[in-house]
Amino acid sequence: MHGNLLKNPNGYEDLEHWELTENGGDQWRTEDMPGDCGHAFNDESFTKYFCTSFEPCIKRQVIDLLAEGYDPENLDIAQPAVNVEDWFCSRTDCGCIYKLTVSLFDENLEVIEEFKPDEVTLDPDCDDCSWKQVSHTFTDYGPGLRFISFEHGGQDTKYWKGWFGVRVTGSSVTIDL
Repeated sequence: MHGNLLKNPNGYEDLEHWELTENGGDQWRTEDMPGDCGHAFNDESFTKYFCTSFEPCIKRQVIDLLAEGYDPENLDIAQPAVNVEDWFCSRTDCGCIYKLTVSLFDENLEVIEEFKPDEVTLDPDCDDCSWKQVSHTFTDYGPGLRFISFEHGGQDTKYWKGWFGVRVTGSSVTIDL
């Protein structure tokens, strides 16, 4: 029915459509690939990314499935798979922390199910800090799905002024219906 339900997943519209739940340090911003001390991305159609600073930077979108045209009865009966994807990396000169939380909500914004992988810390002195994908598929979560919250971000590990924290792009939420 729909493609990616996230609006502006790669920063082409700066920070449009994102709620900045934490905007610390020098705050969120977007940059062009590959950026200073950056890594090439495996898909040349991705030309921008979001970057974080020296204090926590977290951004979120809440997708209203009924407003997107999904039928509540179909959602309840079919309980379609909800696919989530995100890409993150660190600079080659500074480590970073990456966080992701995706929640399925009912009509009262009560959590039905949540995907919250462990926080990732990348250190360029000992880790491969190139672009990494995280993905998850929600299935068999029961009736009532009406909203999906996608929230991610992080910060750098050296508290350097500027934008040395985690870089994110290619965020995606799709529904198999």
